[in-house]
Amino acid sequence: MTENTWGDLSGVPLTKGHGTGNDFIFVTDPEKQLKLPEELIARVCDRHFGIGADGFIRAVKAQMMESDAPEDRWFMDYRNADGTIAEMCGNGVRAFVEYLVSEDLLTLEEGERVRISTRAGVKTVGRTDNGYAIDMGPWSFMDGDVARESGVDSQVSVRGLKTPRSALSISMGNPHTVVALGTDGKLDGLSLDAAPKVSPTPAHGTNVEFVVPEEIEDTEAETGLAHVGAIRMRVYERGVGETLSCGTGACAAAAATRFWAGDDAPDEWLVYVPGGTLAVTFVTGPDDLEHVVLAGSASMVGKVVLV
Repeated sequence: MTENTWGDLSGVPLTKGHGTGNDFIFVTDPEKQLKLPEELIARVCDRHFGIGADGFIRAVKAQMMESDAPEDRWFMDYRNADGTIAEMCGNGVRAFVEYLVSEDLLTLEEGERVRISTRAGVKTVGRTDNGYAIDMGPWSFMDGDVARESGVDSQVSVRGLKTPRSALSISMGNPHTVVALGTDGKLDGLSLDAAPKVSPTPAHGTNVEFVVPEEIEDTEAETGLAHVGAIRMRVYERGVGETLSCGTGACAAAAATRFWAGDDAPDEWLVYVPGGTLAVTFVTGPDDLEHVVLAGSASMVGKVVLV
């Protein structure tokens, strides 16, 4: 690939969109015909030499990825900004459905639901009055009984903190490591321009979330929310860097904070991220496991054609 070519993406319409500031580039490729090597995705997502995004999402007919999928189902083929394949992205699923709707590839009215295939399984997405709500499926401890009994299973070192901090590893279909901090000042003082060091080091890397407890903002409290928890979060996403929001990260952070808070902790949480506010709710799923529902907004920004 030469400096002035964009491989299979040259001349192909691309769309830029975001979910609470977590931004993505979208392309429609129903039959999975486009060749998308890592280096091409990394160039397109580069914020100086490409379009710029936290991730790249290809809309593929699910039957091209799963032989038993219904004909009308879509698969979210998600890549990190460095071109590596990722299992799941909560903000990405919301933005993906909004992209499908905006491209007339899907019709979804308020109150209706659609099933989207991902590498972390099939996700059910419902349209709300101000965005989308997704059943993210069950959450789990990555280290099982060790985490459940001690409340932590790893340590994280990061610029801005003098000493390593204990952390809890949560799976949302992709890996997360959650660190609790005591004050907003500690959270704001972090330098996330380099990846935090996690020990023991996860085999396939991990997203790292830093959280502090928050009071619910007055405008939201006035709506009558009762027994709702709130946290503020910053996140370093593997293969990307710090992002304005992370959907699976918000779910993992809420799950860890709720576990630390004990049996009386609320089932509903607001997660304040630099890009906006996400709502996380813990419910009993159809499989009798505890599922996490993520809700928030999603928007398309514009279109571009690479030359």
